[in-house]
Amino acid sequence: MTETTSLFDYIVVGGGTAGLTVASRLSEDEAVRVLVIEAGADHSSDPLVSTPGALVSQFGNPEYDWNFQTVPQEHLDGRSIPQPRGRGLGGCSSINFMMWLHPSRASLDAWAKLGNPGWGYDDLAPYFKGTCTVHPPSEAAKALAVLDSPHDFSSNGEGPVQVSFSEGYTESFNKAWMETFANLGHQLTADPRTGKAIGAFQSPASIDPKGHTRSSATASYLGPQVRQRSNLAIMTDATVKRIVFEREDPSGSLVAKGVVVDLQSKDGGVEETTIPVKSEVILAAGALQSPQLLELSGIGQKDLLASHGIEVLVDNPGVGERLQDHAIVTQSFEVRDGIPSSDALRDPAVLEQLTEFYRTTDGGGPLGQSNIATAYMPLVGEDGALMSPGEKEALLDAHLVPSTGKEDEEDDEYRVLRSFIEPPDEPTAQYLLYPGQLVTPPQPDSMASIVVPAEPQDFATVLTCLNHPASRGSVHIVSPDVRDKPQVDPRYLSHPLDLEILARHVRFVEKIVAAEPLRASLKGEEGARLPAGLVADTVENAKEIIKRRLISIMHPTGSCAMLPREKGGVVDYEMRVYGTRNVRVVDASVFPLQPLGNTQSVVYAVAERAAAMIKEGRQVTR
Repeated sequence: MTETTSLFDYIVVGGGTAGLTVASRLSEDEAVRVLVIEAGADHSSDPLVSTPGALVSQFGNPEYDWNFQTVPQEHLDGRSIPQPRGRGLGGCSSINFMMWLHPSRASLDAWAKLGNPGWGYDDLAPYFKGTCTVHPPSEAAKALAVLDSPHDFSSNGEGPVQVSFSEGYTESFNKAWMETFANLGHQLTADPRTGKAIGAFQSPASIDPKGHTRSSATASYLGPQVRQRSNLAIMTDATVKRIVFEREDPSGSLVAKGVVVDLQSKDGGVEETTIPVKSEVILAAGALQSPQLLELSGIGQKDLLASHGIEVLVDNPGVGERLQDHAIVTQSFEVRDGIPSSDALRDPAVLEQLTEFYRTTDGGGPLGQSNIATAYMPLVGEDGALMSPGEKEALLDAHLVPSTGKEDEEDDEYRVLRSFIEPPDEPTAQYLLYPGQLVTPPQPDSMASIVVPAEPQDFATVLTCLNHPASRGSVHIVSPDVRDKPQVDPRYLSHPLDLEILARHVRFVEKIVAAEPLRASLKGEEGARLPAGLVADTVENAKEIIKRRLISIMHPTGSCAMLPREKGGVVDYEMRVYGTRNVRVVDASVFPLQPLGNTQSVVYAVAERAAAMIKEGRQVTR
């Protein structure tokens, strides 16, 4: 083992969405030295990353995707579910579907209510605005997605992530999607960025309209000017094995002195090195690997650590617990002849032609677009109508019990969760319209097995996402070796309320696809559907579809929860790990409750808030 002589003020572990955001902001101060350590490579010049439509090629490829798999899920007939995680600079912002959605006001205000002052919707609003620049839609995009009132494009921010609206190639679907929800009585009620919206809308995406390239964390927060900073170092192909701690005194907090890293040598070997730190170690390895690193460093459940021969430095049973994920159910419907579908890309000649067109036209064609439409919906009843207050109350009384199992003991988390579900203007599900098929083999070996077309017909898929899961899972080490992937167990549907809510929303999909004008784009009863031969015409049939077709939407959170320690928290509201003086976690693992919608924008906002907090603390101590 060797030890470097360089002394960094901050070591950021993980060069993904959160890590690059924090590192970029901290290194704005020329007085500090910042090091980012990333296990993967720098793919910033790789067209598979920069081309929005090429993301499918990354799934399952170890160069880009950690490709975690869950343990067999008891409530999904024993299926294991792929959990893609970005490997390389940019992390998941380099392999995700680029959707840029804002959470609801209620789902963020809940964070403050659970013991985190300064973490409500209004507290985070400036950081959502500061992280991105939203480009107003073109006239073509407006025609495609009905982007008129109540959308407000007068204040769009000046942040580094470039967010835009796509301009075409699935007009038949997206416009019909908006009009269908309006015909069903669910026209968009407010700009989705206001934190209070119900109805259908076009999702913008983290795509730079200049060249139609992915605006990943690498492209946005680690641009050429940032890379030139002499006080910022980026170390790739380097795996952090553990944090090195000393204790201030026998009863005092742990102080991180550095990190132990495996470096890839030029000859293909590995050299172990210790890198010292002056001020803080900042974990940004994500919801599956930040708890892994804490456990490998001696912070976690004492019995688990002891079973792997790891010295217990801080006994905190909350590490790796409370894992939450947005479960999503896919239902695919065959489209009519002449209706565009991404399934056409199964033909190598078509893909080659579109790739060449993208390359020679400054990002033109469908490979430079993201046309996923979405909708936020409150709870619907068995008949597909909005559930009445009495029906909703009865459902919640029957299924939403305190996590302690003690009916007479108030449980803050489930009380707050109930507050998301009861109001008629708070969405319990997010629907997405994907212009192609999604398949779910019994045991997919990666997300590629799901998104790569396997059926001969052309499809469109409606996805039903559970916004506020009540189920809680875990992620824990299986050995003291960082190379052994942790055991991921989201325990999907382990809380009975999740299945009941999902089933009612999945049943509502039948109403969506049977309503005009979306119906005119689909073959209907004479067309194929996935799952084959199973219609969600009853709640029980919907539950069967869920068991066969539920997958992850790639939003694991909560495994290092920001909560009071006595309530299972791992970090405090300043994101500092309990029992340590100078270790923070700044990624999605700190989310105390899963927010509504896609989590990309929330991760950026949380990381921006973390960087501001660290800067403020540094000013105070100077």
